[in-house]
Amino acid sequence: MAIEMPRGLPFSVDTFGANTTTKRMKRHHFLTHAHKDHTVGISPSNVAFPIYSTSLTISLLLQRHPQLDDSFFVRIEIGQTVIVDDPDGGFKVTAFDANHCPGAVMFLFEGSFGNILHTGDCRLTPECLQSLPEKYVGRRGNAPKCCLDYVFLDCTFGKSTLRFPTKHSAIRQIINCIWNHPDAPRVYLACDMLGQEDILSEVSRTFGSKIYVDKATNSECFRSLTVIAPEIVSQDPSSRFHIFSGFPRLYERASAKLAEARSKRQSEPLIIRPSAQWYVCDDGEDDYSESVSQVQKQRKVRFCEAVRDEFGVWHVCYSMHSSRDELESAMRVLSPRWVVSTVSSCRAMELDYVKRNCFISRFSSDDPFWKLLDIDMEVSSVSATDTQTITLSCCLTSAEDSVIESSTVKKQLLSLSPEKNNLPVTLFGRARLSSQVSDQLHERKVVHSACVEALNLEEVAEYDTKQETIEEVSCRSFSSSSSSSKESCSDLSGELRKLYRSMNAPVPRPLPSLMELMNARKRYRKSLNL
Repeated sequence: MAIEMPRGLPFSVDTFGANTTTKRMKRHHFLTHAHKDHTVGISPSNVAFPIYSTSLTISLLLQRHPQLDDSFFVRIEIGQTVIVDDPDGGFKVTAFDANHCPGAVMFLFEGSFGNILHTGDCRLTPECLQSLPEKYVGRRGNAPKCCLDYVFLDCTFGKSTLRFPTKHSAIRQIINCIWNHPDAPRVYLACDMLGQEDILSEVSRTFGSKIYVDKATNSECFRSLTVIAPEIVSQDPSSRFHIFSGFPRLYERASAKLAEARSKRQSEPLIIRPSAQWYVCDDGEDDYSESVSQVQKQRKVRFCEAVRDEFGVWHVCYSMHSSRDELESAMRVLSPRWVVSTVSSCRAMELDYVKRNCFISRFSSDDPFWKLLDIDMEVSSVSATDTQTITLSCCLTSAEDSVIESSTVKKQLLSLSPEKNNLPVTLFGRARLSSQVSDQLHERKVVHSACVEALNLEEVAEYDTKQETIEEVSCRSFSSSSSSSKESCSDLSGELRKLYRSMNAPVPRPLPSLMELMNARKRYRKSLNL
């Protein structure tokens, strides 16, 4: 899944379609790889061409979409730099291996907008990072000579704490699993996804056999393999090795294969699924699967060998995306000023590096960061406290899939001024708030929700410490005051109840007055005398 690039940039990455804003403002388009979720919307009718991508990605795309023409694309190969002319100033683009699937690249953009690395989908191993320019890579724990301004990062597994084995190690586990089952008459490999060709090539080389692909039922995999590794493809169904479609209903089809072998009193076939999803998720992804037992969950942490599940499928942790540990290591090496997740849910905020180093407060009002986001900065002084309040005016920009990301949030953040005069203090706190303060409280709610979506959770925490807490407001709202303010108090209580409920917080009960406490004490004494 891809996100829209900020409005201040003249280019888009992996976002195509009929979005009029994108077509009007994005003059250059880039494609990182050929997976379907990154090529949605590419057609002659709704895309402003040309599109920059690698030759292999373009070949796979033309094979899938014959209505496209080769002239719609500009080729940029791994390690190659292209100068792109633009009315706002030319910029450089360099492609680097993304370690994801054949033809997949990361794009490094260098121009007046800063230095931007867009990873697309990637597996950021140390070897992958070393291919980047030396000035952007930290050495021996030292910061790089030139820090990246922004990294648009693949955080698919940003929440997972598991440490994935390398691709090479996972392939060796698959080979060993096959060696350990010499009696299996068939070996079904659930490797029909673009990016698993290395597994198939190594199996074919090790066992000296081609791999059967059913052209009728799995035509897309067949076409891709004829482009990437035609020497391993076979159309002879008697071959021992078969491509087995991973979706849909993998477990149901696997169970049927095993049951068929048992009914015929034959040796069971070997079914292997190389994927990290089974290890990351507590439950199977297939509709046929049920909740995984506790024993099965414990077996999932074993990455040194293939693991058989309760349906008879052997799993190997083969990941084309970075683990959280790899993402953390990569960010420490690159030390970017700002990180944006390219997947939904803003998962970059889960990373410790982002929580510790990426703060809005580090950007001055004249920093190019605001221009990149197409945000106008307005700085005004407040005489009462001699502080500055910043108003961020943004226009809403949403991705084609309606996912709002931290770099593209376009909301209006209201400017708040601190109270000039402190309210009088009573026995239960400050005096009740006026309706004007109630309006300010409602504005704080708007700012808080906008900050959660647009900024960093750590920054929001820093922002909240400077503002009045809800507990302080509620304490003052229920405190004693003169009878002339009863009407405004009742109105404020209603606003407070709405605020608490909107934030999924329990509404606090008002404190009793002194008069009520004294009357309750008198009633209690009278009951004792009776």
